[in-house]
Amino acid sequence: MSETIQRRVSRRVQVGGVAVGGGAPIMVQSMTNTDTADAEATARQVEALARAGSEVVRITVNSPEAAAQVARIRQRLDAAGCAVPLVGDFHYNGHKLLKDYPECAQALAKYRINPGNVGRGAKRDEQFATMIELACRHDKPVRIGVNWGSLDQELLARLMDANSKLVAPRSAEVVMREALISSALESAARAEELGLPGDRIMLSCKVSGVQDLIAVYRDLARRCDYPLHLGLTEAGMGSKGIVASTAAMAVLLQAGIGDTIRVSLTPEPGGDRSQEVVVAQEILQTMGLRSFAPMVIACPGCGRTTSTYFQELASRIQAYLRRQMPLWRARYPGVEDMHVAVMGCVVNGPGESKQANIGISLPGAGEHPVAPVYEDGQKTVTLKGGRIAEEFQAIVEAYVGRTYGEGGRLRQAPAAGQPPKGTVIPVKALMP
Repeated sequence: MSETIQRRVSRRVQVGGVAVGGGAPIMVQSMTNTDTADAEATARQVEALARAGSEVVRITVNSPEAAAQVARIRQRLDAAGCAVPLVGDFHYNGHKLLKDYPECAQALAKYRINPGNVGRGAKRDEQFATMIELACRHDKPVRIGVNWGSLDQELLARLMDANSKLVAPRSAEVVMREALISSALESAARAEELGLPGDRIMLSCKVSGVQDLIAVYRDLARRCDYPLHLGLTEAGMGSKGIVASTAAMAVLLQAGIGDTIRVSLTPEPGGDRSQEVVVAQEILQTMGLRSFAPMVIACPGCGRTTSTYFQELASRIQAYLRRQMPLWRARYPGVEDMHVAVMGCVVNGPGESKQANIGISLPGAGEHPVAPVYEDGQKTVTLKGGRIAEEFQAIVEAYVGRTYGEGGRLRQAPAAGQPPKGTVIPVKALMP
């Protein structure tokens, strides 16, 4: 973890086998967009999200048909060896579904409750109490998740009325932010009054605006020690969603605020849902908070790099590293911290390659058509010919096994017959 970031002190909450808060690593989560009543499709997507690195997956539980399938989804995942905890996302009728489908209540690792959608008036208190009592009965943690778009209107009206009587009333925007925070804190206090232990509660106050999210969470973090879930309610599509999520969460994470995150991207039609998991991981990794997969450093290209070969190689190596991680994570501890450089010319290529664990400096326009490879700061081989990509991938594979295999990070002596560092290797010499 980055030595410059001092994380906010919070309670630790256990979600299945995953710890959140209390100094535990910042957890990455995601949510399915399948119809939960379709157990097969939902289980497949949960597995895909878990493979991508989601440590907890939330599913919608919005109908009797969906609630009836939750236990079957859990069974399918267990049979497939996928232990990722499932969180039930409840709105409007969660009190009824959890009571009518106890197997659903038991199969879930956590319940998400939105105080603005539990009910109104006396029904709100009664239905909220029912959900908390069921969480206590099944020994499940709860995320009290307040959303800007579904804020408790009675609470908001009360705060607006009180604000209007002040000598110097605050802006409507400030009152709205206070309503979000008050809703979360008052609901958490009520949950504890009903018997839910404080170490079974986490909070979120999600909005769609970057500055609003930063302001709300800074205030919320000062006023409680519950673990906090970060994320924009609707980040958006493509680069807009990635930039907005990164801009908001990076500011908060740098201040030590946040115990679990989700990047709520709108996928392209037919797009890969797991992209949001990769983005969340990369936010944490580029900030030095966690490592998930080897990082690829690649230059952006310029007039010196008229070929796109280095771009293709960087993309190919990055995809290869991510594909290997499910196997490597168990076999090669520490490999997720590895840095790989794929550079496009002689200006920064050798320097960046030497700084990485392993790097290759490809020739730029007009340069000699050879590609030196550096391992731990030393040039080991120089590649040339038409199969540099395949050769470099083989070298990376060998480096990982040698460096992160049995014996941990300690480098082993060069194998017998290994060519001296700096040797130019013909293309066919590396091929089986």
